[in-house]
Amino acid sequence: MKRLAGKTALITGAARGIGLAFAQAYVREGARVAIADINLERAQQAAREIGAGAVAIEMDVSRQDSIESGVAQTLAALGQIDILINNAALFSAAPIVEITRQDYQRLFDINVAGTLFTLQAVAKHMIERGQGGKIINMASQAGRRGEALVATYCATKAAVISLTQSAGLNLIQHGINVNAIAPGVVDGEHWDGVDAFFAKYEGKAPGQKKQEVGQAVPYGRMGRAEDLTGMAVFLASNEADYIVAQTYNVDGGNWMS
Repeated sequence: MKRLAGKTALITGAARGIGLAFAQAYVREGARVAIADINLERAQQAAREIGAGAVAIEMDVSRQDSIESGVAQTLAALGQIDILINNAALFSAAPIVEITRQDYQRLFDINVAGTLFTLQAVAKHMIERGQGGKIINMASQAGRRGEALVATYCATKAAVISLTQSAGLNLIQHGINVNAIAPGVVDGEHWDGVDAFFAKYEGKAPGQKKQEVGQAVPYGRMGRAEDLTGMAVFLASNEADYIVAQTYNVDGGNWMS
C-alpha cells in the first residue's frame, strides 16, 4: 500500500533541488502533486519528467495575488489539497555591517511571509473542506543558531521554526498538522551560490567552503535532496497524525536538539 495514495500535494519551489525530490517521492507514494515555482517553464519541464501524477503551477510566494492564484490553480487541477510543503526560499550572506534593507526585505518576503501566507491560504481550504491536512515547512539548521555571515537567513529560518509552532498549535483543532524539517548542508546547484558568498567574505577558493562543510558533518558528507524525502513522506502520512508543531533535524548529526 502506497503511503500517500489518493492524496494531493502542493509543493512550492519544486521545479528543482529539494522540492523536486519531494515531488518525485510523493508521486512514487501514490500522491498527485502540484509543482509550484516562480519559473513556470522549469516547473513544466519537471512535471513532464515526473509524468501523469504532476502538474505545473506558476507561483511567486512573495506576492499575495500569486499565492492565491497558485492555490486556486492547484484546486482546479487536483480538486483538493491534502498536503502543503512550504519549500520556496532564498539564501544570502553578508557581514552585519553590509546587510542592506533591500536584501533583508527580500529574504523575509520569501522565507517568512511566503511561508506564512501560503500556509494561510491552504489552511483556509483545508478548514473549509473539513478533512484536515498536513503542512510541512522547510526550516534549517541555520534557524537553530546564529552564523556570523548569515544573520538574515538564520533569522528567517528561526522565524519559520517559531511560525511552525504557533500555526501547529492553532490549526490542530481543525485536524491540520503543521510540522517542519530542518536540513543541514544539502548539496545541489544552489550551493554554487552559497559557496560564492563564502569565497567572497572569507577569502576562500571556489569550492573550498563546500568541501569544508561536507567534511564537518558527523555522517561524513553533505546531505542530498533524497536524504530528506523519507521525513517529508512520513510527516505527510497518517503515521504522523499525533505529531504537532515539531521541527525535525535531518542533517547527518550536525545539530542536536
